[in-house]
Amino acid sequence: MSPFLSPVRSIRSLLPALALLLAAGGAQAADAPKVVVSVKPIHGLVASVMQGVGSPKLLVKGASSEHSYTLKPSDARALAQADLVFWVGESLETFLTRPLESLGGKATVIELIDAEGVEAMNLREGGAWEAHAHDDHKPGHAHDHDHKHDHKHDHGDHASLDGHIWLDPHNAEAIVKAAAAALSEIDPARAETYAANAAATVARIEAMDAEIAAAVAPYRDTPYIVFHDAYQYFEAHYGTSAVGSITLSPERQPSARRLSEIRQRLAETKARCVFAEPQFTPALVDVVIEGTSAQKGVLDPTGANVPEGPDSYFAIMRDIEKGLRGCLAPQS
Repeated sequence: MSPFLSPVRSIRSLLPALALLLAAGGAQAADAPKVVVSVKPIHGLVASVMQGVGSPKLLVKGASSEHSYTLKPSDARALAQADLVFWVGESLETFLTRPLESLGGKATVIELIDAEGVEAMNLREGGAWEAHAHDDHKPGHAHDHDHKHDHKHDHGDHASLDGHIWLDPHNAEAIVKAAAAALSEIDPARAETYAANAAATVARIEAMDAEIAAAVAPYRDTPYIVFHDAYQYFEAHYGTSAVGSITLSPERQPSARRLSEIRQRLAETKARCVFAEPQFTPALVDVVIEGTSAQKGVLDPTGANVPEGPDSYFAIMRDIEKGLRGCLAPQS
């Protein structure tokens, strides 16, 4: 008999080992926690923490708005099968309030507006306001604002809070840490992976924060108006000068009186830009700037055109920075 095995016999001898490896890999993938996330910026942060383990499911995709979203059957199935659900809270994703209550404890639900380290802000009233104070802002340092929310609160007052918490990078860091802690709780075997991913993500946020602060610094005193009041966390953190919004809530059409007030605000402040959002009709912006020297730009707090995944949060923040610079810079 030949001292060498034939190629066929060699392959056959390896089949049991290969089968075991494939089974182990399949079991490992199957063991990845089933995670559902409400909106894209939060999804991006959670996906970054879960790199190498699995991918969370995003509910509000594309140009859909969290303010008017309706769950699809596939969304309801994902929630029913979830081990872990991340959302901001009832002040933002009202469409999720009842579905989450109906889960009956089957999934761990993390309401991020309550996460440790997140500083929530109260909703502003009216469409015109004073720009945030510019008291020596430095990236990486905490800021005190009179309208920051005290976390010693009852759950019933969440409706009065602004849910766009991720637009402050400090809050984004807190969200990352909360995600790592929640994932480690339900999946302790991968706790080290989650912790390492979280540390890398926080470092990336800190670097991005410093770069955005430097990029927008020349335009901090340049007034502008936004489509809806979604950006005050960004404004407070970076000291930019938003002076009003066309509408407080995008699902409500502004009245003729409101449009008149914003046009007056535009004239008084000499705001250089009025920003639309891709999810909503730009016609209202055209009405506001008609007959003025103001420019029209686009900002998007949730990244309608940004691909979902672990880079999405960073792309959303960079796009806001670029949108501001592109419109606020003096026109040649």
